[in-house]
Amino acid sequence: MDVNMGQWGYIGMRAPLVCLALLLLLSQPHHCCCQDPQGHPQGPSNSPHFLFTQPVYHATVYENSAARTYANSKVKMGIHLAQRSWEIRYRITSGDEEGFFKAEEYVLGDFCFLRIRTKGGNAAILNREIQDSYLLTVKASVKGEVLETWTKVTVQVLDMNDLRPLFSPTTYSVTIAESTPLRTSIAQVTATDADVGSNGEFYYFFKEKMELFAVHPTSGVVSLSGKLNIEEQNRYDLEIQAVDRGMKLYGNNGVSSTAKLFVHVERVNEHVPVMNVVTHVPSWLDKDPVYAVVTVEDLDKGLNGEIESVSIVGGDPLKQFTLERSESDEFAIKASDQVDWENFPYGYNLTLQAKDKGAPQKFSAVRVVHIMVKKPQAVEVKFKQESYEISLIEISPPGMIVEVVKITPEPDDAEYILTPSADSSYFRMNTLTGVISTTRWFTEVTQDVFDLEVVEVDSELRVKVRVSIEDANDNTPTFTQSSYEVFVNESVPVGSTVLTVSALDGDSGENGYITYSIASLQPLPFKINQFSGILTTTQELDFESSSESYVLVVRASDWGSPYRRESEVNVTVHLENVNDNQPLFEKVACQGVVSRDFPTDEVITTMSAIDIDELELVKYKILEGNEREFFDLNPDSGVLTLRRSLSTASPKNGIFSLKITATDGENFSDPMFVNISIVHGKSPPKSFNCRETRVAQKLAEKLLNKSKARTKPKIEEGFIDLFSVNRQTPQFDKAFPADISVREDLKVGSSVFKVNAYDGDTGFNGQILYAISDGNTDSCFTIDMESGLISVFLTMDREKRDRYLLNITIYDLGLPQKTTWRLLTIYIEDANDNAPQFLQEGGYRTVIPENMAIGTDVIQVEATDKDLGPNGEIVYSVLTSTTQFGINSSNGIVYVAGQLDREFVSNFNLKIEARDRAEKGNQKFSVTTLKISLEDVNDCPPAFIPSVYNTRALEDLPVGTVVAWLETQDPDLGLGGQVRYSLANDYNGKFEVDKASGAIRLTKELDYETQQFYNLTVRAKDKGRPVSLLSVTFMELEVVDVNENLYTPYFSHFALTGSVKESARIGTTVLQVTARDDDNGRDGEIQYSIRDGSGLGRFAIDEET
Repeated sequence: MDVNMGQWGYIGMRAPLVCLALLLLLSQPHHCCCQDPQGHPQGPSNSPHFLFTQPVYHATVYENSAARTYANSKVKMGIHLAQRSWEIRYRITSGDEEGFFKAEEYVLGDFCFLRIRTKGGNAAILNREIQDSYLLTVKASVKGEVLETWTKVTVQVLDMNDLRPLFSPTTYSVTIAESTPLRTSIAQVTATDADVGSNGEFYYFFKEKMELFAVHPTSGVVSLSGKLNIEEQNRYDLEIQAVDRGMKLYGNNGVSSTAKLFVHVERVNEHVPVMNVVTHVPSWLDKDPVYAVVTVEDLDKGLNGEIESVSIVGGDPLKQFTLERSESDEFAIKASDQVDWENFPYGYNLTLQAKDKGAPQKFSAVRVVHIMVKKPQAVEVKFKQESYEISLIEISPPGMIVEVVKITPEPDDAEYILTPSADSSYFRMNTLTGVISTTRWFTEVTQDVFDLEVVEVDSELRVKVRVSIEDANDNTPTFTQSSYEVFVNESVPVGSTVLTVSALDGDSGENGYITYSIASLQPLPFKINQFSGILTTTQELDFESSSESYVLVVRASDWGSPYRRESEVNVTVHLENVNDNQPLFEKVACQGVVSRDFPTDEVITTMSAIDIDELELVKYKILEGNEREFFDLNPDSGVLTLRRSLSTASPKNGIFSLKITATDGENFSDPMFVNISIVHGKSPPKSFNCRETRVAQKLAEKLLNKSKARTKPKIEEGFIDLFSVNRQTPQFDKAFPADISVREDLKVGSSVFKVNAYDGDTGFNGQILYAISDGNTDSCFTIDMESGLISVFLTMDREKRDRYLLNITIYDLGLPQKTTWRLLTIYIEDANDNAPQFLQEGGYRTVIPENMAIGTDVIQVEATDKDLGPNGEIVYSVLTSTTQFGINSSNGIVYVAGQLDREFVSNFNLKIEARDRAEKGNQKFSVTTLKISLEDVNDCPPAFIPSVYNTRALEDLPVGTVVAWLETQDPDLGLGGQVRYSLANDYNGKFEVDKASGAIRLTKELDYETQQFYNLTVRAKDKGRPVSLLSVTFMELEVVDVNENLYTPYFSHFALTGSVKESARIGTTVLQVTARDDDNGRDGEIQYSIRDGSGLGRFAIDEET
């Protein structure tokens, strides 16, 4: 880097150029005219040419010049002599009111020079600082002629270094902090010099050697070049001098001005803490959430830079938030108690302020931080339904799930209870799942509606649950009498009502609607109205030919489904006998022959009549044909005898036709006729021919039928309805397993297992109901009461419970009811429903040395997965792209994989993923952060900035001037980053370096003429332990020459005259001019040259002689 020292005060000394013109004058005619003072030509046109060579001339003269000092002009001033006889006179007519100048004429050849000089005697001395230029009007006239002309001469007064710098003010006082950084400008002193150019240039420098401070040689800015320590010294009195560069060059080093600078050092708590806030919006469900992270920075050193605390000074009236210090200057805003978000739905505006440990303490500006939480949508917590209406069939067995009642949104710790009541005793509430199930049978309960109240404990929300019991066909019709008995006259007409049976059924609807029927395998002379239960006759009753009593089984059936329920009752109908049968003759239409001499009282024939009603009460009587009483009929036996002799009989046509009847006392039989023919002679044997009526046979058949009818009721009574008896107990299928397995992610409603059972009975006796009577702890399962299909009712969580031992109970619907049970173990198979969780919430942090070897273990991040098998196996990986660190994929150990360098990267923020190895479905993962901070090791030598220095310094810079600042960068911390400077060579004490600040100062004056370049070897060494590190560089300093050519060469004569023959050869010496220079050395060496004149090009001059 080129260090430009030009601004430190190098200003070249400009010297006026003095030219010696060798004028070789040739006689040439010149025309001249006169000019007025304004320079306009005057006089007749044929007058000689009388005119200045220029209307305006410029000349210079130094201030303080001695008397009779001539002003210098770069051009010749004057008039060409048109006539050699002219005697020209010059006079200053205006512009020199103070009388500083005089105009003189000097004739050389055909030219009359105008020369301006200072007056002698008591004339005043020129002072540039008062007036630096004069405009003179010079009049030229010819003695004895009327020719006149004018010109103007501007005389510039040149500066002489006649003034020294002056401070204003001369005393300065500043107060600086002890912690002021090196190279900081702390003050500026100001001096002025009325001289101009190099004469007005000066340098600032300390009167005495000063290591802690440096002053810029040209600007007067005082900067700090060393470390302050108030314990050692708290005030510095500095004397600063300003020396004129011109005087220094002339050798007058003692002429300078002095100013005093008082530097007061204070241990100032200069900087206020500055807070930087990064807000977070945690979730409503986060545990120990962090709402914001506050980092505080204080640029002060020591206690002044240490942060005592960060406080909440406003916005938290309930003191719900705290600031927890996690690192030295890092604070986390957390909740100290349950935050009242309900009354502050838009969050809190917390006002924070930090204070340091300085004396006096300084407070940061207050900072308002808006604290929010990521809440779920403003959803009112309520039960999913305003009320619940549930229908439950009354044959539901105990353990039957009725309903699940939940609030929404439901917190993890929701707890449900049933408000105790008479109705609630029939039900049970699973307090964790909100599932209501039955605890007993409802078949014996007459109550149709149960009103329940469910309460969620934490929110105290309540909801009504009404359970309506649906009727099932569980009641058998019951007759109002255990049996019926009635007496019926056998003579009642067909269709007569015998009696009315009545049955009751406790069910409702069709389940309680009853129809009646007669259950008989034999035809009966009765029928029953299926709706009213009225028993009527269907045919005539006959006591004589049928059973004297009937035992009927009347069946009452309901209309229920899937089967009808029936009951039977015995109805006994007794027939009351009525004399409703007339006697019937066994033989009718009898014809026989009797001789006249047939003896009296002899039996002719016997009448036989049968009365079914009264077999022994038949009476006989001759109605007609025995008017003369020849015959006698025994009324009881029916024996017909001859009462008197027939000898006198003279029947019509010789035949007695007897009309005979039989009676049972009420009814008369149909008459029968006995025709007796009378013959004369010997009486033939009795022979009567009758037509058989087969009445006896018919009677025997009736009696047989009656006998049979009497045995029928016994058979009916002995009949057993095998279909109405609940004989068998329901049985599980032989293939019923002891256990089954089901995946935990099976959706609600999915089928799990179908329980198969059988019952050998029919109807309700064989109908099976299924129930989970125990073991359904989390209400995860339900079973279809009729089909036995077990399905998922609530989601399962294997990590909470991995098996359920269910008591599967089966019932039939017979009376009495029969039941059996079996145990079924359901194993919950793992599903990949849990992501790996890192054991340490909020991420990991660790600090390691930056020189830790590759392959070294850094930290172990560990995660767990509640799942089993591959679902619970974890693979670790680093998501952040880095070559410095790697991770063992199986155990989560983070190790060093590449070279570390704290100075290049001091902190690594890694994202680490823990992912399971699920083979089915999507794999689950979690991500955590790992912050690795590298601890400094002194591994970096100081690095020069730039690596090589190039600087320039004016040779006249004062001793003590800082010619360069060394700067290094050492990224190490602590002592390893503290650098000390030294010089390997100082060129015999010409340079020195401040070991702390790196300021290189001049300790001796430079001399360009003696040495133009210096190559300094500089060293920088840190203070690291146990080994300090060293760097070396080079600084090339170029000495810049300062113009020490103080004096202008001057000729000893204003003009010289020489002559040469026109036939002289080239190279002939004409004359020699001589000039002088008061400078020394090379600055005093003179070179000659011809610059102007009419002889330019015709003559040559030796530049050295």
